[in-house]
Amino acid sequence: MRFPSPIVLAAVALALLAGCGDSGQTSTSTPAQTGSTTRTVRAAWERTPDCKHPPGASRWGCSVGGYRCQGVVTDRGWSVSCAKPGRSVAFTVRP
Repeated sequence: MRFPSPIVLAAVALALLAGCGDSGQTSTSTPAQTGSTTRTVRAAWERTPDCKHPPGASRWGCSVGGYRCQGVVTDRGWSVSCAKPGRSVAFTVRP
């Protein structure tokens, strides 16, 4: 049985280590700020004509401010997820 060369083992170890850790982005928002953001995005989503549920569609998308949103039909209503770089919010809307 041949063992891999030390160079191959070192390369694999470096690749594994490079994938560890986080992106360095942290959030300093408090739960109150997060709730406020969610309420603001939800209100904008509800009043934006492009975000209205198209008849017969199970999924649809639209933009709200800097967020890109996707709505999905669920048994509890519409599950909406909105994201922009570094931030995301989610909420459920009853039809």
